[in-house]
Order: sequence, then C-alpha cells, then structure tokens
Amino acid sequence: MAALVTEAAGRGAGLVVFAELALTQYDTVAIAAAPRRLTVTPDDARLAPVREACRAAGVAAVVNAAAPAAGGGPRPTISSFVYGPDGALLTRYDKRHLTPTELEVFAPGTADGRCTLGGIRFALATCYDSSFPEVPARAAADGCQVYLASAFHDSADRVADYADLAREHGLQVLLANGTGTGSPGPACGRSGAWLPTGERVATAGEGPDPAELVLTDVRDRITLMADPAVAAVPVEECGEELTDVRTASPALLVSGLRHDAAGAFALLRAGLLRRLLVAQESLPDGLRLQIVEGYRPPALQRRYFEGYLHTLRTAHPERSAADLHRAASRYVSPPEIAPHSAGGAVDLTLVTADGGPLDLGTPVNASPEESDGACYTGAPGLSPAARDNRRVLGAALTAAGLVNYPTEWWHWSYGDRYWALATGADHALYGPAEPVR
Repeated sequence: MAALVTEAAGRGAGLVVFAELALTQYDTVAIAAAPRRLTVTPDDARLAPVREACRAAGVAAVVNAAAPAAGGGPRPTISSFVYGPDGALLTRYDKRHLTPTELEVFAPGTADGRCTLGGIRFALATCYDSSFPEVPARAAADGCQVYLASAFHDSADRVADYADLAREHGLQVLLANGTGTGSPGPACGRSGAWLPTGERVATAGEGPDPAELVLTDVRDRITLMADPAVAAVPVEECGEELTDVRTASPALLVSGLRHDAAGAFALLRAGLLRRLLVAQESLPDGLRLQIVEGYRPPALQRRYFEGYLHTLRTAHPERSAADLHRAASRYVSPPEIAPHSAGGAVDLTLVTADGGPLDLGTPVNASPEESDGACYTGAPGLSPAARDNRRVLGAALTAAGLVNYPTEWWHWSYGDRYWALATGADHALYGPAEPVR
C-alpha cells in the first residue's frame, strides 16, 4: 500500500483509494476466525508505512480494513480510514449496509462518511452501501462533489451501475474495486471513474494484478470562493487587530512584490501571524516562509476582481454572467467574502534561509490562463522539485492550522469563511477589517 501511494504521487495523484478490506483481502472467514489479529485501529503500527508514505508524498489515502467497533462491541466493522497529506487520520467511516453474510461477522456503522480535501467535499461508501439510492442522495444533499467507493464486486454489470449513480445524483464517482479471490469468490477489478454525466473517464484492467492505478482529474469539483456555501458561513468577529508583520515578526521575510505606500500588504490578523510563525519553525533547516501579500483593502479587492472578470468576459463573450463570475473566483475572491479583506489570508512562498528563490512551479499570482493550470496546488506535470517544495510548504502550513485555496498554491488562510467551511467550524472568526489608524 505504501508503495502504491508513493507511485501514485509520482504520477500526480493527490488521493489514493483502496478496495474493500484491501488490507487482508476480502476474507470474512479468516477475519471471523482471528478478529483480534486481523483487525486494526487507525494508529496501528502495521499501518505506519502507509501513514508515512502519505506524509512523505503529501498524498491522502483511503484504507479499508476490518477494525474494532468504534463504540466497542463484540463484532468488528468494515472501516475506511482516511489519512490526510500529513499522515494524520482525517476521518473514519464504518460501512452502514451489510450483506447477510457480512452481518454474521461484522457490525454496521451508524453515520455517513464525509471529508474535505483540497477544497473538494468527498462522500465515502463501501460496496453494498451503493445499492441503496439514499446513500448517494444524501451525499449530494450534503454538498459532496465526489463519491468514493471501496468495493469487492464480482460482476462487471455491478461496476457499470456506478454510471447511473453518477448521473442520477450529479456526482463524480471513483470506484476502487477488488481483484483476486476472496471468501465469496473472485472480484472483477475494473476500478474506474465516472463524470456526473455518467461518462466513464478512467478504467483499470480486469486481471489479478493488485497494482491498479486510476488517475482522474477532479479539479472542476473544487469548492470555489463564489460557491454559495462560502457566503453562507456566518461570521462571529473576534476583534483581533491587524498586525504589521515587518515590525511584529521580523523572523518572517516580507517580499516587496505587492508593496503599497500605506503598508496594507504587510498586515495580518494576529491569530494568522502566530500560526505562520509555528509553520516556519516546523520547516526543514535552510528554508523560510516569504510573505508576498496579506491584507487587501475592500476597494482594492473589488478592483482586482472586476479587472479579472473583465478580462474573462472579453476573452469569452459567449459565457453567461454567472459562469464568468464563478470562473473569476478561481483567481480573485468576490469582494463580499474575500479572505484577504478580512486579514485572514496570506499569499506566500518558500525560499532559502537567505531569501533565495525555490522552484514552486509558477510565480506567485500566476493566473490559470498564463500558467495553463499549473497554479492549482495539485496540478499534474510539475517538476519533482516544485512538487516537493509545494508538499513541504503545505505540510507546514496545514499542521499549523491553515487551509489552502486549491486553485492557488500560494494562498493560505485562517479564520475566514473559506477556512471555516473547509475545517467544519461553525463560524468564521474574521469579517471585513479596517486598519487601526
């Protein structure tokens, strides 16, 4: 599993999903005979290589295994452990719908599986779960964009049903199906991915080779700043003042790329600034953060947004106003919810100890058009150095409590609406701010 995570990362993947009971193979007879030996907890030492591979490669993984019931009980569960790019457990999902044979060995779970990675909300399901239309229906109603299914199907017809699931519920679907022979017989493989239209866009082979890799691009499912779910997040202003990085934290380098006479670009909320210092302390020796832009006055934010929107409108006069507004938010936040104008966002990069530049794949503030999409944090086709530098930067900032806007590798925030949505917080801490004069 660790080797597959590493290989997939080398091919540009950001998430690896394993089949049902992949850790032991789908062998209910063996698990029933030795449940203590063949069940694992998320922090089990036997899964350490997977967690370390995720951390080293900056890749998330869904590992499906037999696990002791989360609330206790005599029977184990069929569980998906979702490890984040830092190797830490992001969430656990216990299969809710069990076949009669499974019920003889396992206990059903009671909650839906959900997680957010890279601005995308994922639903988790395991094999028989997908036979119940209410499972994907709830996922769609909960705002999930991608449906991740671990399974052990023996029939190509059953695999084909995922096209209908995708189309009927407007979900992008990824299926990791088993191969080889388990206690019910042979599985058929054919892991794959389907668009919300039902079109199959990726497939793996039918043979017994366990090293199936399916790569599919889900960047069009990223929750953008223009999404109504972002604006719907309530704000409970905590009252932290804007702080000038240059005087409050001279240990942080500040670039002059976005310099303004009033020094607004160097202002950040105190809570964000503290977390940046924590992130810098965790960086490998010889590396530092360099701040490019923090606070952005609302009038300037509006000018940036309207200017980019005009550029897109000129280039694509056939597109609707709503579509253009959404497209513009890939690169500039709508003024009414902009994290920069709340003082909760920072554009930054990674440099050497003496401020020398490093390869991050694109310059800071490269647009999707001029970078051909390489500005996306998880963009494929980056050089090994750029991919590794983005991983190091992301690991430090994520561990410090910041979240990334996945269309811009350099944009990180804390306390704003997008942060609240990504982390599941009840409310944002920061609303639009004005410097104290």
